[in-house]
Amino acid sequence: MAAIEDILQVEQIETDIYRGGAFPSHLQRTFGGQVAGQSLMSATRTVSDEFDVHSLHGYFLRPGDPDRPAVFLVDRIRDGRSFVTRRVTGVQNGEAIFTMSASFHVRTDEGYEHQDRMPPAPRPDELTDRLDELGDEERAVFKEWRNFDLRIVPPEMMVTSSYFAAQQRVWFRYRHRLPDDTVFHVGTLAYMSDMTLLGSSRVPHPESNPQVASLDHAMWFMRPFRADDWLLYDQTSPSAGAGRALTQGRIFDIQGRLVAAVTQEGLARTGRVMPADQHARTDR
Repeated sequence: MAAIEDILQVEQIETDIYRGGAFPSHLQRTFGGQVAGQSLMSATRTVSDEFDVHSLHGYFLRPGDPDRPAVFLVDRIRDGRSFVTRRVTGVQNGEAIFTMSASFHVRTDEGYEHQDRMPPAPRPDELTDRLDELGDEERAVFKEWRNFDLRIVPPEMMVTSSYFAAQQRVWFRYRHRLPDDTVFHVGTLAYMSDMTLLGSSRVPHPESNPQVASLDHAMWFMRPFRADDWLLYDQTSPSAGAGRALTQGRIFDIQGRLVAAVTQEGLARTGRVMPADQHARTDR
């Protein structure tokens, strides 16, 4: 697997036009986190260093081809004293596969502070590395993300609320040391945030095997963090129906600071016969 620094490295090919690399994959379509991360990095390249991204909203329009690079077109929507807005369109084969709006906020603003408490969870060193839990077939697909350490909190170790329809918690981090530049950590978290979140909608339906795909994805960044340190992804799925599932996540660092929030709607369609290897590449 390519290092995340390589995945997030976009090449400028013209003013406000960037190209993201293609990397060997066992997936039929480009992983959504890769497209979102490369889009965000393209937008960031057009913004002054005095601003940090605080939110992004993206839509997955078409499946990406993992064997081909994507081109990212950046529109400079607004440059203000406190906020900067960019719109990015990811293109392959002349068609838009992804669109994102990203907002950046000047670092010097101040205001009151509060946050929710981190929910109780066992420490990551008390849990099993996800790679160690998989069978050979699952491991072949999951090795796309072997540079990421994911540890799912087992149901019997979860403190849950009866008010929530579906809950899941996952510790995750990038396994290798990242550069200190905050841009890499934000881009890495945008990549990682697409992992496991839709899976929270299947917690009440363990026997279901739906056709799944990310439809849209929104993130808010609240506090500084490192993506190579442990982060707790507290996930819920408040609703599923009509072939779609809504999922939400709050991301805490190991000190309990709320660093980011995520909302994603995904395809969760049943009733159609799908190939058993729908997530694997058939040509490899």
